[in-house]
Amino acid sequence: MEYVNLGNTDIIVSKLCFGSLTISPLQSNLSLADGVRVIEEAYDRGVNFLDTAELYENYSYIKEAIKGKRDKFILSTKSYAYSYEGGEKSLTMALTELNTDYIDIFSLHEQESEHTLRGHSEAIEYLLRAKEKGYIRALGISTHHVAGVRAALKYDDIQIIHPIYNKAGLGIIDGSVSDMKNAIAKANSMGKGIYSMKPLGGGNLLNMVEESIGFVLENPDIHSVAVGMQSIEEVIFNTMLFEGKTIPSHIRASIGKKERKLLIDFWCEGCGSCVSACKQGALSLNGKRAVVNPEKCILCGYCSRYCKEFCIKII
Repeated sequence: MEYVNLGNTDIIVSKLCFGSLTISPLQSNLSLADGVRVIEEAYDRGVNFLDTAELYENYSYIKEAIKGKRDKFILSTKSYAYSYEGGEKSLTMALTELNTDYIDIFSLHEQESEHTLRGHSEAIEYLLRAKEKGYIRALGISTHHVAGVRAALKYDDIQIIHPIYNKAGLGIIDGSVSDMKNAIAKANSMGKGIYSMKPLGGGNLLNMVEESIGFVLENPDIHSVAVGMQSIEEVIFNTMLFEGKTIPSHIRASIGKKERKLLIDFWCEGCGSCVSACKQGALSLNGKRAVVNPEKCILCGYCSRYCKEFCIKII
C-alpha cells in the first residue's frame, strides 16, 4: 500500500481510504461484529485512513476497530455544526464515542460555497481553538461543489479538502468533471491535502470499477481516495486494485454475485426527475419522496444522473 502526505500537513495516509458510510445504519447496516471485521481486514492490508461523519452513526464500529492501536490510524470525521456550541458538541461526541483524545481531521460537512463557510464561522472559530489545544490535527471541509473547493482556498486554516470526483461527474452539483479537476489542481498547488470521495459515483459505476478507480488514481493532485467497503471481499478487491495486483477470480466472482439494491437517501426532495428518466417504470413518487419497486429495477443507475441532490445510490 502506498502512503502519502496530505498536502503540506504532517498527516501520512494510505492511498486507499476506508469510506465507512457503507457499513453504517444508513446503508448496509452491518452488525457491530461484522462491521469491525471489515475495518480490521482493511487495516491488516495496509489501510490506515478511516473516513466517517457524525451523520453516519457508526462511531461504535470504529471505536472497536481502533481499540489498542489508535496511534496506527488516521481518523477523519465531519459535522454539520455551524455555531460555536454546535462545534463543541460535535467534537465532544466524536472524542467520547470514538474513545480517543484527538481527531486527526475534523471537517465541516458538505460545504457549498464561501457563503456556506461564512455561515459556519462560529463553528470554525471553535474548531480552530480546539486545534490549538491538540484535540484536532487539521481542519477540513467536504463538498460536492466546485465552488466549495474554491472557497476553501481563501482560508489558510482549512488544510484538507474532501471533494467528490468520479469519471462520470456524478454528484458534482455545480459543474463538470473538468471544472472539479481544475479546482482540485489549484488546491493541491496551494498545499491543501486532497482526499476524494465517490470514485464509483455512489455505486452507480459498479459496472466499470477498475476503469473508474483508475481514472481517479491517475489524477496526481489527489492524495488519497475514499472508497466505501462493506465486505471482506470488497476490501481484498480494492486493496489489491490500489496496489496494482492481479485480483483472484474467486474474489471477482464473489463480488459479482452480491445482491445489491437501489437506495433513495432520506434527503430526497421528490422532484420527480428520476421518475421521468426511469425507462423501467421502477420509480414513483410517494408524497415528497421517490420510491423504488425492486421487482422492476434493473440497477442500471441511469436515474442517478438526473438527481440534482445525489440521493440515488446502489449498495
